[in-house]
Order: sequence, then C-alpha cells, then structure tokens
Amino acid sequence: MKKQFVVIGCGRFGSSVAMKLTELGEEVMVVDKNEEIIQTISESVTYAVQADATDEQTIRSLGIRNFDVAVVTIGSDIQSSILITLMCKELGVKYVISKAQNELHGKVLYKTGADRVVFPEREMGIKIAKNLVSDNILDYIELAPDYSIVEIVALDHWIGKNLRQLNLRARYGINVMAVKQGFDIKVAVGPDEVIREGDVLVVIGHNDDLNRIDKS
Repeated sequence: MKKQFVVIGCGRFGSSVAMKLTELGEEVMVVDKNEEIIQTISESVTYAVQADATDEQTIRSLGIRNFDVAVVTIGSDIQSSILITLMCKELGVKYVISKAQNELHGKVLYKTGADRVVFPEREMGIKIAKNLVSDNILDYIELAPDYSIVEIVALDHWIGKNLRQLNLRARYGINVMAVKQGFDIKVAVGPDEVIREGDVLVVIGHNDDLNRIDKS
C-alpha cells in the first residue's frame, strides 16, 4: 500500500527527497511559497502547491492530517521549521521528519514533536527517501552505484528459522554480515543462528536484490 508524503520546502534537499519518492512510486505533494520553484518541480511530483506553510489555516486547507509522513525541509529559517513541525504534529500527521541546521536546532525540533531529525550534511535526500518507502529498512549505506549495506528488520516469515533454512544468499543473492538483537550485535554469525522477532539483519548485496527483499 502506497504511503502519502508531503514535503514542505523545496530547496535542494527537499526537492531531491520529493522527486526520489515520486520516482519510487509514492504519492507526493510539495509545498513552497516560491511560485517559480513550484512551477519547476510540478511535473516531477504528484501535486505541487504554492502556499505559506507557516499559516495554520493554509496548512489545514491542504488536508495535512491525511498524510502518512511530512518532511519539513525549511532548515535555514529555524523559526518557520519549528512552527511547521509543531503544526504538522498537532494537526495529526503520523510521522514528521524535519531538517535541522545544527544540533541545537535539532534538539528543539525533537522537543517540538519531530519523530526524526535529519542533517543533510550527513544524510543525502536519496538515502532518506529509500528509508521512508520501506517499513523494514532501518538504514541504508550506498557502497557503489549498484551495491549497498542495509539494516533490515526480520520479516515475519523469517522468524524462528535459522540462516541455513532461510538460505538468503541463494534466495536473494545477499550476504548477512551481522545480526542485531536489542543492544547486542553478533558479527560473523553462523548458519545455525536463529532469527527472532525484532532482530535486525545487516546485509550486503546488489541494490536490485536488496529491493526484492522488501517486496517478498
């Protein structure tokens, strides 16, 4: 089932998140008060709206509560980003991700209600988009254009089986590097390692193979 995303602020970071989410098949609305930016991005996303997102009546009229995820990317205007983050949460958005300019800004955003704070200097927009469209993938590191390391929550039909039974290398073409169990991490896990509910597998493989895991 597709998720609905609203990206508020269409600078470089916001635009890259919005366009990548759209490319991945998600429904995306972007909001920015700059008419020129909206015209430029309108053909690359599902909906593009010129509006001042700091105005509560305006953001209400956009049906913000109907979105699964709001991505607030107005990092340069700290006051506006905090206000919009607060309004998104108060109006019922399930999950709000906000861009921060610095550590202090990030702390305030968390206290305001942000579910996740991102620092674009550390996390590229494409990486965030890949995380957002999957319920299982927790983290994603691109090693090369075609290969990545991914942290993935154990799928339901993996639970109670060991790695030999799952045979992930043969089934998906991926290799398990480690298994996280709560605060513990096991590296160089053997074939008899049994996967439990909530385990996180750190795997490496070709991007096409990794994408097949999430759709299985």
